Amino acid sequence: MAGATKKYGFEPDYAIPPGETLREVMESLGMSQKELARRTDLTVQSVNRIFKGTQPITYETANRLELATGVPAAMWNNLEAQYREQLARIHEREKLQADLDWLKDIPVAELAKRGVLLRAKDKIEQLREVLKFYGVSSVEAWRRIWETPAVAARRSPCFESEAGPASAWIRLGELQARAIDCQPFDKTSFRNALRQIRNLTREPAHIFAPEMQRLCAESGVALALVKEMKKVPWNGATKWLTPQKAMILLCLRGRGEDKFWFSFFHEAGHILYDSKKDLLINDGSQDDPREKRANDFAAEFLIPSKYDDTIRRIRSKAEIVRLADQLDIAPGIVAGRYQFLTGNWHYFKELIRSLEWADS
Repeated sequence: MAGATKKYGFEPDYAIPPGETLREVMESLGMSQKELARRTDLTVQSVNRIFKGTQPITYETANRLELATGVPAAMWNNLEAQYREQLARIHEREKLQADLDWLKDIPVAELAKRGVLLRAKDKIEQLREVLKFYGVSSVEAWRRIWETPAVAARRSPCFESEAGPASAWIRLGELQARAIDCQPFDKTSFRNALRQIRNLTREPAHIFAPEMQRLCAESGVALALVKEMKKVPWNGATKWLTPQKAMILLCLRGRGEDKFWFSFFHEAGHILYDSKKDLLINDGSQDDPREKRANDFAAEFLIPSKYDDTIRRIRSKAEIVRLADQLDIAPGIVAGRYQFLTGNWHYFKELIRSLEWADS
């Protein structure tokens, strides 16, 4: 589906009222407007409005026309429905025309490349495809969800400058997460799952990724893994999709396994301790007490702080590996903690495995 282009048939910018067909039928029957009015118990004025399309053909009127003209009521009903539908599409196009500039803020090409959005040559149809991707009926509705000050303030400054790419990444996560079948959320079950997932850190990605998704789903958490989006400097996000289903959204920004695992447990901390109402973004900020609490949770869950002094004194790869074996955790996570505690960001980099997307 990636890069697909949707082909559209001719879309007229006009609508023909069913009254035009009624005129033709009357002419073929040699019936005047006054005679039709008498035969159908309608006023001449009503018939005239039907001709112009300003008065709809109701089901009752369709039945009367069938008796008076011999043309089935179903045909009149269908013509009326098609006319009103075409009118609505014309009015929609006129309204959407004013919102075309908004498309420039949305990473349409990237979404099409990822196979989640069809490309359309017609700009209005492209706009409709993007609105469909977001699950909204208008740009105004999109702005109420993604750009309102109250919403943006509790998320990340990125929404202020790059709302298009930021919202696209979150939306991709939502769509992936909604497709994951989950049990109702249970906090105790999720805590148990986290302990099992910590034991997976020593495994390669093709083993730990599906297993951690399974364990999360059994606890009521949908783990979505979505490739990072340009201009969106985030490592993860948390959102409750329903009161009984949470989403953890992760990417591989930075590639290092230490960052990936820290981000996962950071988001897990939000699930356990924070409100179900907010979308929480892991953008590295420290000015929100919820982010600090999530950081502390992740750090302590991966490597208890009582080991920090020991880690600071490490001088060799062998020491890192021995401590990782003792903690039953990936050596790369210990190496990442060493870098964080000492500021020696180039030390022991070779012990930190780089994670890659399967399709890259």
